[in-house]
Amino acid sequence: MTDAVVRHRPPSPGHRPHRGARRARRAAVVVVAALGALGVGVVATANVVVLLRADGDLTTRAGELAPAQVVIVPGSHVRADGTLGPVVAERVGAAVALHRAGTVEKVLVSGDHGGAGYDETGPMRDAVMAAGVPPSDVFTDYAGFSTWDTMSRAREVFGVETAVVVTQGAYAARSVDLAAAAGIEAQGYVVREGGRRGREVLARVSGLVESVVRPEVTGGPTHPITGDGRASWAERS
Repeated sequence: MTDAVVRHRPPSPGHRPHRGARRARRAAVVVVAALGALGVGVVATANVVVLLRADGDLTTRAGELAPAQVVIVPGSHVRADGTLGPVVAERVGAAVALHRAGTVEKVLVSGDHGGAGYDETGPMRDAVMAAGVPPSDVFTDYAGFSTWDTMSRAREVFGVETAVVVTQGAYAARSVDLAAAAGIEAQGYVVREGGRRGREVLARVSGLVESVVRPEVTGGPTHPITGDGRASWAERS
């Protein structure tokens, strides 16, 4: 009787690649998790920096505001029929009240009027004047395509040195921080504790980058805020 020869079976051809694939998947999970943690850290850090830098310059009480050259009204949605959306209507109302109280000398409305089909600034200007602000005190910035554009142009085009920025609570810190980066001594007047907070968490990241990089904005003729606001008006299209 012959002894049976016991032979070890070689590993299947797909065995090693299968283990390698598992290792690759685990490595990919680790990399994704690390990148996710890094992203969360960047977002959190940017938000903390922006909020801390604006701390002390925000208020919900008009009586706490120091006198300033101008109130800056950032644009927001205007309906197709020219009526103001609720967000910008709140800002315009607050700006008019500050002018009436003598806290500011001028009103600067800044928004998107980059094309003939959409105009934020014209209806904002009209609403300010309809509330009783003299036309000579109302300035228009038709190239306020973003918060940084609005603040940078306020300094470069209109020569603003001191300002009150009226906006909702979610946007106030970034608005004041960008105004400071543009060279304006700014205070934030919070007209309501609202806004799209989730979106703003990410917007503060880009805002922090803009405050450091200070990208160029649309230029144009200067209209000193100490002059007559009507010189800044464009024909309605």
